[in-house]
Amino acid sequence: MKSTPEPGNLRERALRLLARREHSRAELARKLGQAGFVQHDIEALLDEFEGKNWQSDQRFAESYVADHRARAGSIKLAYDLRQRGVSEAVIERVLNENRDSELERAREVWRKKYGAPPTNTAETSKQIRFMQSKGFSLEIVFRVIDGRNEA
Repeated sequence: MKSTPEPGNLRERALRLLARREHSRAELARKLGQAGFVQHDIEALLDEFEGKNWQSDQRFAESYVADHRARAGSIKLAYDLRQRGVSEAVIERVLNENRDSELERAREVWRKKYGAPPTNTAETSKQIRFMQSKGFSLEIVFRVIDGRNEA
């Protein structure tokens, strides 16, 4: 039988998690809940942490996007942030700050994988599917594959 952890350990566990990396509120709540802490205590602690700005979904989203944007487009980044419990408003704000680099990031992902324009329709389809799986919009994918707007 699993024993209930001491309430004092809740703060310590949450601070340890945040010391390693930024976490969304939902991620922290899930991890602390899995450790056996009571949901009511978790919510109260997370309210306090947000109030002291020790935990911030905005900061988490900015950190997550900075770490993953070299390999993923805005569509995938938004999906990943939603899965981690970040609100649409925060996602929109953070991704709008990174819109201007989307085309260049897509070009870099494509260059690393292919480096050369497709020579037939099967290859074109393969490259389009790959780029979409990385979360880039169809408009961006076509601009990259066709070589349009090369700067």
